Amino acid sequence: MPYSSILETIGRTPLVELKRFQPREGVRIFAKLEGQNPTGSVKDRIARVMLETAEAEGRLSHDKVILEPSSGNTGVSLAMIARYMGYRVKIVLPDNVTSERQALIESFGASVEFSDGQKGTNGAIEVAHQMVADDPDEYVMLYQYGNEANPRAHYEGTGQEIVDELPKVTVFIAGLGTGGTLMGVGRRLKEHNSEVRVIAVVPHPEERIQGLRSLDEGFIPPILDPKLLDGQFIVTSSESFELTRELLERESIFAGISSGAVLACAVRVAERMDSGNIVCLMADGGWKYLSTGVWTRPLEELEAEMGRKIWW
Repeated sequence: MPYSSILETIGRTPLVELKRFQPREGVRIFAKLEGQNPTGSVKDRIARVMLETAEAEGRLSHDKVILEPSSGNTGVSLAMIARYMGYRVKIVLPDNVTSERQALIESFGASVEFSDGQKGTNGAIEVAHQMVADDPDEYVMLYQYGNEANPRAHYEGTGQEIVDELPKVTVFIAGLGTGGTLMGVGRRLKEHNSEVRVIAVVPHPEERIQGLRSLDEGFIPPILDPKLLDGQFIVTSSESFELTRELLERESIFAGISSGAVLACAVRVAERMDSGNIVCLMADGGWKYLSTGVWTRPLEELEAEMGRKIWW
């Protein structure tokens, strides 16, 4: 049956077994491929629910601009969905994001305000809050870091899909960004089976991996409840680059760099297990990272650029 709009194509992403990363018989790793969403990331899910919720609550109007701080993917998703719904959008981005992100946001008709890239998304959040404070009649901020529609989108969508597709999950692994994926999927899986372990992947405190954050930076997203997490794994940029490449080489899956970080964690967890099913969420596709050269350049060059030119 045909879809009535592009918005109906959000979600129902494939769950794919990574057989070539299986450490032993009986331990299986599955990847939830969120790059299959229309703008190529998991953020399409939350952008749709946040916008529809705000519209239903009467918070949106066509004389205001939707303002949102983002490292890129949420910005692209909001730009696409808001354009379809007829709203204007401005995204606050760190000034060292990949060029693909800015181009996609602007292609969907949204505008971009830059923040200091060295401050990461924390800097973008500061700028966005200040802009709203300075001109509250101009802007409305959905604020993905504190919006309950974010984890709800994953509880009702992503988490339910995993329960339907793979009822017996032992471990769920996802990157820690806003916390929405971990909270929403984690709650749904634990509701289905209280023994499921939920593990957050975080970057080394001195490194940056696109889409991930370290709580050591001092900002804890309001929607994050650390008590729901059963553990955190610290992953380096080198591991992320290496596993992103290996994922393409061994499984022909073209995913973003945070997916390499999540897979690095999944492999470590799998090696410690005797049996069970691991589900790792791969937040986006690789095509937004082509300008970084992560699949073609020497790892030493990529590591040398960390924290300078490119916000991974």
